[in-house]
Amino acid sequence: MGTLTGPKQARSRVTRRHLLEAAVACLAEHGWAGSTVAVVAERAGVSRGAAQHHFPTREALFTAAVAFVAEERSTALRELFHAAPAPRPAVVEAIVDLFTGALFRAALQLWVAASNEEQLRPQVTDLEARVGRETHRIAVELLGADESVPGVRETVQGLLDMARGLGLANVLTDDTARRARVVAQWSRILDATLT
Repeated sequence: MGTLTGPKQARSRVTRRHLLEAAVACLAEHGWAGSTVAVVAERAGVSRGAAQHHFPTREALFTAAVAFVAEERSTALRELFHAAPAPRPAVVEAIVDLFTGALFRAALQLWVAASNEEQLRPQVTDLEARVGRETHRIAVELLGADESVPGVRETVQGLLDMARGLGLANVLTDDTARRARVVAQWSRILDATLT
């Protein structure tokens, strides 16, 4: 099989991106049971064969989709504060936002599926370890945290764990008002710990 060049390669990248975005949307909306390769292919506007060309298994498709969108969100988070340092409340709010959208819902569905699907578990475990390390690294950078100071690493990790908990609470009900109060309190805690 020859390598793709020019317009064909560009179309292949676009198709792959559409599949990944459609997979995350399907997972977030329909859960693992309702998200098949055929459903994703239809939503992406491509044939099932084209989907299977890019992702030979369902597990590969959904794991790649969550990884792709996690990377996109990490990039967006970094770029949000690229021009100038941001106040801590804005950073805390942006981090919490990572855990309250469609990506988190999709990741949650993937975690639940992995707890019951042996073939999916190692891929999801590896993915979550990578995403967790990267999110922690970005949080440290954006918060200007010095992890050589005792307690700082745990405080940043506590922020991420709290954000994940807020994301879980938001899955069932709109938790916006309570979330705003919690974000404000965590900003105060971070100011006291990191200053």
